[in-house]
Amino acid sequence: MVSYKQFKERELHKEQRLLILSAVPLAFLIYGLVMGAVGEKGVVAGILDIVQSPTTLLTDFLEVGGIGASFVNAALVGFFNIYLLKHYKMRINGLLVAAVFTVIGFSFFGKNILNIMPIYLGGYLYAKYQGIPMKNVILVVMFSTALAPLVSEITYGGIFHSGFNYVMGIVVGIAIGFIIVPLSSHMLRFHDGYNLYNIGFTAGIIGTVFTSFMRNFNINIEAKNILYLEHNVGIVVLFAVVFVYLILVGLWINKEGLIQYRSILKYKGRTITDFPGLVGYGITFINMGIMGLLSLGFVLALGGIVNGPVIAGIMTIVGFGAFGKHPKNCFPIVLGVLLGGFFFGYDFSSTGFIISALFSTTIAPIAGQFGPVVGVIAGILHLTVVTNIGVVHGGINLYNNGFSGGMVAAFMLPIIDAFKRGDD
Repeated sequence: MVSYKQFKERELHKEQRLLILSAVPLAFLIYGLVMGAVGEKGVVAGILDIVQSPTTLLTDFLEVGGIGASFVNAALVGFFNIYLLKHYKMRINGLLVAAVFTVIGFSFFGKNILNIMPIYLGGYLYAKYQGIPMKNVILVVMFSTALAPLVSEITYGGIFHSGFNYVMGIVVGIAIGFIIVPLSSHMLRFHDGYNLYNIGFTAGIIGTVFTSFMRNFNINIEAKNILYLEHNVGIVVLFAVVFVYLILVGLWINKEGLIQYRSILKYKGRTITDFPGLVGYGITFINMGIMGLLSLGFVLALGGIVNGPVIAGIMTIVGFGAFGKHPKNCFPIVLGVLLGGFFFGYDFSSTGFIISALFSTTIAPIAGQFGPVVGVIAGILHLTVVTNIGVVHGGINLYNNGFSGGMVAAFMLPIIDAFKRGDD
């Protein structure tokens, strides 16, 4: 493998890395304020609508609160998480970059600036209880906001009487943040690192337990299907500009980044594949930008709408372009989803199918490790699982594909291993 030390690239200080990341929520903030000023619904009114919505799958904030409020909400969530990285003096590696982009992406559906706070508080209390620094758990807590809809559902879903609902929402959020850290490390063994969205799998287990418990009290959490259904050129252009920005930043860091880009394609992607440490920040940012443009082009080619859930899918792919994903190991998985969609008669332009295809890249390491044929099979299996597993947790786990990816990896790996031994 090629070491990043062999590349001539600019030395990036931690502050510069944070500034590069901060440009994304800054762009969203500016765009959101402008759209809020010219739109029918103001930013403040829109954010109030977003905060007070139950936010279970699928609740698109572009439809609930309007474009302006959605982008401002994403910006606020992004700035808050970047501030935590600065405050706790975190070393900015690939997985932290992935976490920031994922959290920002899901701030367009499911996560808002209020429903994530009790979960962070729970992580903080866990760190205090264990006597460990908060910086040791902040990464897991960032991803654990996948269960933020449970906080909103309990608070605004009419489950509890007025007043008590706020208390219970905070208590449940704290409980999630407290227990997810020890659970996540154990769940990694289930799929052996072949599911990049490990916290999504962990959140699926927690969500299933919570939902099952509530159903025993005849409390049913119903999935939603509130979607923004307009083709918005402005949103498409904005994200294209953001992804080009990442490529240009990568070239600024490493002028030979495009020439050396093929070096990243040699990695299989299994956890832990930290691209900044392996190939440098220049090639990493170039990969993120390329993955973003490819994802955006994929959505448009299928005739899909760039709405909240789709934005989350694209941004998550971009984020994990710093930690395990590249075009070579993602292509077979997505191809498998497309083949499965063709066989099973899915509407390729529907939001549900498109986000299944985008998020299916959580199991890209399977294709990287075992080849494109196995990757295609994994993609087909992922589509069949992800479209049926949401009922288990009632839509409160935003990383539904991470839950499904863990199942697919755990199902396939022993079979692959058995065939390997049979060949020996």
